Amino acid sequence: MQLISYNLNGIRAAMRNGLIDWLSQHSFDVLCFQEVKATADVVDLTPFEQLGYQHHWHAAEKKGYSGVATFSKIAPTNVVIGCGLPVYDCEGRILRTDFEDVTLLNCYFPSGTSGEVRQGVKMEFLRDFYEYVQNLRKTRPNLIVVGDYNIAHNPIDIHDPIRNKNTTGFLPEERAWMDQWFGSGITDAFRFIHPVAVGYSWWSYRAGARSNNKGWRIDYASVTDTLREQITDCRLLPDAVHADHCPVWLLLSEPGFN
Repeated sequence: MQLISYNLNGIRAAMRNGLIDWLSQHSFDVLCFQEVKATADVVDLTPFEQLGYQHHWHAAEKKGYSGVATFSKIAPTNVVIGCGLPVYDCEGRILRTDFEDVTLLNCYFPSGTSGEVRQGVKMEFLRDFYEYVQNLRKTRPNLIVVGDYNIAHNPIDIHDPIRNKNTTGFLPEERAWMDQWFGSGITDAFRFIHPVAVGYSWWSYRAGARSNNKGWRIDYASVTDTLREQITDCRLLPDAVHADHCPVWLLLSEPGFN
């Protein structure tokens, strides 16, 4: 099973930038898009359908903002829109699809870049999301949690950890949450395969950051340890240039998606 997680920074803009042609050259089973910035009714989904994908959508109430969408060639056995907390569900942050005994969460974590208020929302989301996942694991132990976490975990995951030590996305309290997350029986698939590799998934549009590879790894494919031995490969795909992020590609062996 091949899956990608990709913050598109606007699905329509990504399509104009060649997303469909790129997808047609690959054999991904599941596409998890974040920051689609649109409702399904305003997007021409015919090209995705022609590639064999069905889609499920969780848009934000605010137009042109946030939102996640999951496209799959495999029909999910269950779909749950949101996490049941209106403060986050109104922003289109979590979309759950079940495939037999495996649950996939497509997530777009809040960013704190606009100031202290949103940073506070981000920290509340992290606490609430952690509790939500731990409760979900009681009945759905096999989880894949992908998306834009908006946090670089360790110094290896950011191009300038010293200068950014007090920057949202690399704050001590955010990194401590990641320690807790990956210490709770959840595996960072990229680090499982590439323990010391330097790779980034997001670059600022400013100052030639991408061409100089001055980026951050803030997009993740996490799997519960019940699925860890099925991680065959996980890579970042920086040659995909449809947005300011790049996809995270995850390959699992026999995860029960048949």
